[in-house]
Amino acid sequence: MRNFKNILITGGSGFIGSNFIRILLHDIETSDNKVKVINFDKLTYAGKISNNKDYKNNKNYEFVQGDICSHEEVTSVLKKHDIDLIINFAAESHVDNSISGPEEFIQTNILGTFNLLKCFDNHRKELSSESAFLHVSTDEVYGSLDINESKFTELNSYKPNSPYSASKASSDFLVRAWHKTYKLNTLITNCSNNYGPFQDTEKLIPKVIMNALNMKAIPIYGNGLNIRDWLYVDDHCKGIIKVFRDGAYGETYNIGGLNEKTNLEIVNLICKILDEIHPSNESYSNLITFVKDRPGHDFRYSINPDKIMNDLGWYPQETFETGIEKTILWYLDEYKN
Repeated sequence: MRNFKNILITGGSGFIGSNFIRILLHDIETSDNKVKVINFDKLTYAGKISNNKDYKNNKNYEFVQGDICSHEEVTSVLKKHDIDLIINFAAESHVDNSISGPEEFIQTNILGTFNLLKCFDNHRKELSSESAFLHVSTDEVYGSLDINESKFTELNSYKPNSPYSASKASSDFLVRAWHKTYKLNTLITNCSNNYGPFQDTEKLIPKVIMNALNMKAIPIYGNGLNIRDWLYVDDHCKGIIKVFRDGAYGETYNIGGLNEKTNLEIVNLICKILDEIHPSNESYSNLITFVKDRPGHDFRYSINPDKIMNDLGWYPQETFETGIEKTILWYLDEYKN
């Protein structure tokens, strides 16, 4: 098991990044390891400093505002904190936004990753200890599956269909190239759809919850039969910890929740739970509204996580039913006023 001393988390004020830091800090506090965690985030619309408020005074944690596209800012934080591990969460991630404005996705997801790799490759030559770069990616790089096709494995070809997934595929290839060409110790994880606390309300599950609580229409693209594999964010974060500690350099690990659901199933289940624990005058399901499908909407994503389960001993702990109830209760508490 590897023990890095100074870990840079890019995008650590976003949804997955902030949850990851929370779990990592707890892991550090329950072990004998002395580790410093540096959160490096630009604080765009999806990165909120409030996501880190419960551990902002933790002695093992520090926040640095910065842009992964800036050579000077990245180089400075690497040197100042003697970083030996980067975990790259920083990304533009909303598919709809990538369709209407792809430029930011090219800038952050491709050029930002390139800048991190270039700066870290230079920096690691000054280190006396082991160093590594872990890149967090998505199942969307694999394209779309038909209903009877096998789940995505790490051997699937890349077939991205949106500007978002194309930008993430490009960044994955850059990470692979820096391992093969420059011998940088790299790891890649590709995850299925995450859900849980602190997710931005533009995403499906929090949007459904918040629209329902505000008695607003709940939009569903097309016929609602598109399928996603859902992964509770804490399970994802624990998988990433397994990968940076024990994963083989140069390898990719798929992290999936083994919870395939149609969008309509998701929405109906959320409405059913809200009807039970936060009843209104009428069922929240009456708010469901079918809207025009988005361009290039992939039909199905499904991750096969056999590799990380067999090689590293990771398994998802949450069923969708337990995870979605925790998520709904968190939003009810967070937005109760």
